[in-house]
Amino acid sequence: MTHDLELIQVGKTYPDGTVAVSDFDLKVEKGEFVAFLGPSGCGKSTTLRMIAGFEDITNGEILIKGRDVSRIPPEKRPTSMIFQNYALFPHMSVRQNIAFGLDIKGLPKSEKDQKVDRIIDMFDLTEFADRRADRLSGGQRQRIALARGLVVEPEILLLDEPLGALDANLRRIIQNELKLLQRELGITFIFVTHAQSEALGLSDRVVVMSNGLVEQISPPKELYRRPASPFVAQFIGSNTIIEGKPDGTTPEGLVCLSTPLGRIAGHGAPTSDMAIIPAEAFRIDDSAGPGALHFEGTLTGKTLVGSVGHLRVRLADDREIEVETHADTDAARALTPGTPVTLGVDPGAVTLIHS
Repeated sequence: MTHDLELIQVGKTYPDGTVAVSDFDLKVEKGEFVAFLGPSGCGKSTTLRMIAGFEDITNGEILIKGRDVSRIPPEKRPTSMIFQNYALFPHMSVRQNIAFGLDIKGLPKSEKDQKVDRIIDMFDLTEFADRRADRLSGGQRQRIALARGLVVEPEILLLDEPLGALDANLRRIIQNELKLLQRELGITFIFVTHAQSEALGLSDRVVVMSNGLVEQISPPKELYRRPASPFVAQFIGSNTIIEGKPDGTTPEGLVCLSTPLGRIAGHGAPTSDMAIIPAEAFRIDDSAGPGALHFEGTLTGKTLVGSVGHLRVRLADDREIEVETHADTDAARALTPGTPVTLGVDPGAVTLIHS
C-alpha cells in the first residue's frame, strides 16, 4: 500500500554531533491530519523541515506517494509549507502573495489568475485582494498564508506552529476553520505545535516527541487515556504517577501493582511497574462505584473554573496530586482546605506502563 507520506528511519545529526532527530518512522494515509507535539527543542520542527526539503537528512528515507524525495530540492517536492510568521511579502498585495508559488512554477497567466481568484473567494479575501499584506490583521494574514500554501495544490501541507502568533480567541476561530478546510479539501496535513489542545483537538493522530525521539504515535483519545511512556504521562494532561512492583492479576484480567498506597489494578503488561491515573478519573467519596480503588487524603487547595473544580489532595505518602471534578457537585462546593477526603478510581481508567 502506498502512503501519502512515509518516513523510514529518518535522522538528523549536526556536524558538532548533536542529534536533533533519531530514527523517525511514520506512515501517513491520504487525507490524514497528523500533529507533531512536544516541548521546544524536541525535533518536531526539524522533522517538518526535512519533509519539506529545507533541512538535509543524515540518514533514512522520505517517501511521498511511494517516491523517494530525500535528495530532491524543496521546490520540486509536492509539498507546501506555512511558517509561524507566515513569511508574507509585505510590499506585495494579497493577490501577488497568493500567486507567488504559481509564478515560481511558471503557470500561464490565465490559469494562474483562475486558480488565485478561486482560492481568494474560498478564503473570503476578495475585498482585500489588492491591499498590501502588511496592512491586514493577524487573522487575515493567516488566511493569506493558508491560501498561498494551498493554491499550488500540494499533496501534503506542512504547518509549522502557524497559529502561535494569534490571540486566544482568534486562534480558536482559525482552528475550527483549519479543521473544516482540511476535511473539505482532503489534503494531508502535517502540523507542528507545542499546544496540547491544538494537537488533541485538530488531529487524527498525534506524534509525541522528546529529545529527538518518538515517544508515542496514537489517536488523540488513546494518547490521552493510555500514555505509553513516563514522558507522555507527564507531558499530556494531568496525571498521577505511582510506582510499584508487579503483583499478579485480578479475576477480571487486570494487571496489579503493589505500591506504598496499596494494590492498584489497571490495563497494562504484566511487567509494568508504574500506574498512571488521570486527574479526572478520581471520584470524591462514594461516587466511584463498586470495584473502585480507594485513596485516603487531605484537601490542600481548591480552585473552581467554570464547571470544573481543580483540587489539590495530599495522599497518605505525603505526595500532592491533582483532581478534576465537576464544580457544581455538593462535594466539590462543600470541601475546604484541611478536609479529609476519600478518592475512588475505576480500575478501567488506570494505565500500567513500564518505567
